[in-house]
Amino acid sequence: MAKDGMTIGDLAQRTGLAVSAIRYYEAQGLIQPWRNAGGQRRFERADLRRLSFVMIAQQFGFTLPQIKVELDRLPGGRTPTKADWARISRGFRAALDARIDAMTRLRDNLDGCIGCGCLSLPNCALYNPADAAAEMGVGPRYVMGDTPAG
Repeated sequence: MAKDGMTIGDLAQRTGLAVSAIRYYEAQGLIQPWRNAGGQRRFERADLRRLSFVMIAQQFGFTLPQIKVELDRLPGGRTPTKADWARISRGFRAALDARIDAMTRLRDNLDGCIGCGCLSLPNCALYNPADAAAEMGVGPRYVMGDTPAG
């Protein structure tokens, strides 16, 4: 790594990202390199953390716009602290908890469907006679936790 910042190649090697991906993330405003006297991009070490955060957040299903909102809350001009990252973590915690709950419900409700052949339609979470679930909203309402009106 050069004394005057990391090159895009350094950053690619450290993160495992392709140079084109780093340029894309730059275009999306997720990182902001500076230019040296020769006009070459240079990155701060903090950009390693930012890109690592982007990669992890994407694995958990967050979109780049959602990630950008959180990264924009980090301070400019200084390396983010543990407290800065903790604040972002709290913001993501509620969304992650909601996804975990939804996936748990889906797993638990679909367990009975595997090999079922729908021999017990009244007990099936996907069964929706006369499209009664439409009044509750879009999607598989019973699998999402709504109960049929009875």
